Amino acid sequence: MKILILINDAPYGTEKAYNAFRLAMQIQKDHPENEVRIFLMADAATCALPNQNTPNGYYNIERMLKSVLNKGGQVKICGTCADARGIKNLPLIEGTQLSTMAELTVWTVESDRVINF
Repeated sequence: MKILILINDAPYGTEKAYNAFRLAMQIQKDHPENEVRIFLMADAATCALPNQNTPNGYYNIERMLKSVLNKGGQVKICGTCADARGIKNLPLIEGTQLSTMAELTVWTVESDRVINF
C-alpha cells in the first residue's frame, strides 16, 4: 500500500508535524511492506531544514524525518512554498527533495491512502 502524508504546519508551535512523523514512523515499524511518502507544504517546508536545535526532552523533527528516510520513506518539499519562505536555496536535510504540485498530483493519484495534517 502507498500512503501519502501531507503536512502543512511548521515543525514547532503545534504538534501536527510531530504527530504526522509519529504516524509515519509507526507505519514503517508495524507495516514495513507499505510505502510511506511525506509531502511538506506551507510552513511545513521548514521541517526539512537541517541542524535543528531543540531543548533536551523535546521532540526533534529533524531526527524524526531522518528516521523516516532511513527506513525507505520519501520526503519532498513544495518548491513554491519553500521559495515563498526564503528557504529554497538553503541546504536541506540530506535525502529530502524540492518538488512541484505536478509531482504531488502524481503521488496523490498513486496513493491508496492520503492523510492530511
